[in-house]
Amino acid sequence: MVPILSLWLPIVVSAVFVFLVSFALHMVLTYHYTDFRKVPDENAFADALRKLGIPPGEYMFPYAGSPKESRAPEFQKAMEQGLGTMLTVWPGGRPSMVNSLVQWFIYCVVVGVFAAYIAGRALGPGAEYLSVFRFAGCTAFACYAVAGWQRTIWFRESWTTTAKNSFDGLVYAAVTAGTFGWLWPSM
Repeated sequence: MVPILSLWLPIVVSAVFVFLVSFALHMVLTYHYTDFRKVPDENAFADALRKLGIPPGEYMFPYAGSPKESRAPEFQKAMEQGLGTMLTVWPGGRPSMVNSLVQWFIYCVVVGVFAAYIAGRALGPGAEYLSVFRFAGCTAFACYAVAGWQRTIWFRESWTTTAKNSFDGLVYAAVTAGTFGWLWPSM
């Protein structure tokens, strides 16, 4: 068993590496540019939403706030008419990536902590590289990829987007696993 505090270096270094690799996957490679589609007549759509004055938050249409409301005739009629929508409204103004990037880095550290915990409980100091790689990699993959599959199951995100995100998760897991294998304490 390896105490989690003695794995601080692979935790931090793997987070930095994943952060840099994620930049390459999203900014250099362009396969995520098709994750979303443009709304027809974007200006009219935006003007209509602005007129409603919807505050930032997450919305669903049609929406029933309880099982009882989901049986109401008005809700049933709205469901039959179609056009189900989930909408995330952001505050106005130019978005800053700083907050998202800081949160992403913290998330990468948290994934490293979970990978360290699982690998550290399963293996001792001086464990073979491949053993460390398997434990840290499997844990990191579950965090980076498997955790997102429920968005497709419950929120109808496309399976294509989920597959691309899973590929990213596989790459991040391999980077995390490789870093842990490289920096695993020898004794």
